[in-house]
Amino acid sequence: MDSGIIAFVKWPLAPLTERLVRMSLATFDLPPTVISSIPESFSAHGITLVQWSTYDSIDHELTHKDHTVLSSSYIFRKALIRKHFLSRCIHSYLLKRDQSVLKKAIPRTWDLEISYADELDEMWSDELWDLGEELDDPEKWWILKPSMADRGMGIRLFNSKTALQQIFEEFNGDSDDEETEADETAVITSQLRHFVIQEYLLTPLLLDISEILTTESSPNEPKSLQGHKFHLRAYFVASGAITLYMYPRILALFSAVPYSPPIAEEIPERGGHISIDMTPHLTNTSLQRHRGEGVRLLDELVGCPILSHSASSQNAIDRQLTLTNGDIAVLKDQMADVLSETFRAAIENPVHFQPIPNAFELFGVDFLVSHTLTTSPSLADCINRVPFQVQLLEINSEPAIELTGPRLTWILEDLFIAIGKVCITPFFSTGNNRAQSGNTGFSDWGVGETRYGLQKCLEVDVRGPPAHS
Repeated sequence: MDSGIIAFVKWPLAPLTERLVRMSLATFDLPPTVISSIPESFSAHGITLVQWSTYDSIDHELTHKDHTVLSSSYIFRKALIRKHFLSRCIHSYLLKRDQSVLKKAIPRTWDLEISYADELDEMWSDELWDLGEELDDPEKWWILKPSMADRGMGIRLFNSKTALQQIFEEFNGDSDDEETEADETAVITSQLRHFVIQEYLLTPLLLDISEILTTESSPNEPKSLQGHKFHLRAYFVASGAITLYMYPRILALFSAVPYSPPIAEEIPERGGHISIDMTPHLTNTSLQRHRGEGVRLLDELVGCPILSHSASSQNAIDRQLTLTNGDIAVLKDQMADVLSETFRAAIENPVHFQPIPNAFELFGVDFLVSHTLTTSPSLADCINRVPFQVQLLEINSEPAIELTGPRLTWILEDLFIAIGKVCITPFFSTGNNRAQSGNTGFSDWGVGETRYGLQKCLEVDVRGPPAHS
């Protein structure tokens, strides 16, 4: 039977996403009619339409004008997905809320707009003056990220003005070093002018995952514990104006080699060029195709040895510390709290984030886990350590779920089915009054409660720009 709903689905560069969307729509009691293009003469009058497509394919004008049209992306959300906008948004929020959970969950950040390397000279005496003062301490490290790039592109480490200058010279192609090899992560500064500089966290949680990885070694063979750095990828779903949900199945993405503190090496034959091995520090799956399956569920890490206390050697205390279910519960609670507060900050920036009742969106959110190291030799003190602290790294729209790997495709299937049940079905089943009010349905669903595989972590009434018929 025809449901009376049309679904526009188009993901030209993400075939897995398109398959998951179509699969989710097919689970509806009355599946909608799926179309791959919207006719130029299309009128939403008398027709209910859901656009579950890539941002560039959505007719955003139609979403804005007609509240019976539901779209899978908010029109304005730069405050969340652009690193320099996010930095400014959170900074402004914290100026008025010194006790916010974001205070200890956001690395210190500077944003800069630069087209050519020689512009740095003036910046050191202006917007980067305080960073220049920090660079006098060689023990501190900093990470450079392009604001509008993803998949590890343009990420660099540095601990001096000279090193940062060299980075931008290489991006611009201004380096005199003719032996510099092509770098697949390089960017062109004049095309990606916005960057952020963040304090590099030198105390990441390090785990040995050898016991949960498939290896060819004998089970009786002694194992040498090696701590790997990783980051967490959490999926959050925003709906209407606005409710935020967290998908509790969190991914852990590991570096290809064991962690070691960053070291800057000067290469005389390359004119004193400063080189830093990024391999122990980068955890982007897209840069580790040679490693195979490097993605695990956070829940699978229970029992992994914790090696944060000693990245290069293992002692008796280290060997008795493992990640517990309680640790993972703490991390999940922190992620929900931090992102909820981040959305509150974005809501206060209506120019760059405008929740509307007839939209929903899936975000991939990256966190690093820092581990406060104890100096006590007591095993009891180590066990009663300060809880781990998640650090928000970035928020990604249209996350590259294709990189999750076939072993965990099932969690994506469940996620997309949940999105259909929570964001789409209630929208059309309760009619126009629901769309106009922005009520997500499920009025008895409390914050912190999990239904349909999604945990509600924020619900606020935002009176943004209304949709018009």
